[in-house]
Amino acid sequence: MPTPSEGRTAGRAPGTRPQFALALSGVVRRYAQGQGALEILRGADLGITHGQSVALVAPSGSGKSTLLHIAGLLEHSDAGEVFIDGAPTARLPDAERTRIRRLSIGFVYQFHHLLPEFTALENVAMPQMIRGLGKKEAEARAKELLSYLGLGARLTHRPSELSGGEQQRVAIARALANAPRLLLADEPTGNLDPKTSDHVFGAMSELVRATGVAALIATHNLDLAARMDRRVTLREGKVVELA
Repeated sequence: MPTPSEGRTAGRAPGTRPQFALALSGVVRRYAQGQGALEILRGADLGITHGQSVALVAPSGSGKSTLLHIAGLLEHSDAGEVFIDGAPTARLPDAERTRIRRLSIGFVYQFHHLLPEFTALENVAMPQMIRGLGKKEAEARAKELLSYLGLGARLTHRPSELSGGEQQRVAIARALANAPRLLLADEPTGNLDPKTSDHVFGAMSELVRATGVAALIATHNLDLAARMDRRVTLREGKVVELA
């Protein structure tokens, strides 16, 4: 697969090489439309290595969310393969796909979806406890992540007591709480004002670098995208590398 400096196409990622945290190979996704089918992805290929951040910049309706859902094993493709850490996932049963999502993939959305009745600390500790970690250890890691994101003084605050930017930083900490191998974010700063957006994005980027997670982040913000390691787009259902 070409590196960012080796041409403009994202290239076919064979996916069997474990250095790819995420590899898509020939991914096709179509939806029924009347008597025919609308093909959103037409053989999409992409490979992302550990510690690499990739911006997915494309117009609305181009298939960004579909690509993220397939990469995150939330949706099945109609053809092709999705490799997580070199392991194929397309034919796995749903229970195993759920296990991989829980252990290896973190998600951040445009809206934080925090549990309103729990504090920031509890929102970040909970996924770890569901995974089986003890409460004391889970809360210690939650405190560490939130403090890293500048929220050390807001641990006991509930979402309604936090600003929009603070809520989104809690959501980022929650997504990374279980030390995933892959972070997928869909317009994570799209609901924030420019100054807050820049601050949240900077905090997320620092945490991505610090943890070595691979990150695929869909965004309309070209300034933020320019700060990432690579930029890709979708053209006619294929992933294309941007300069």
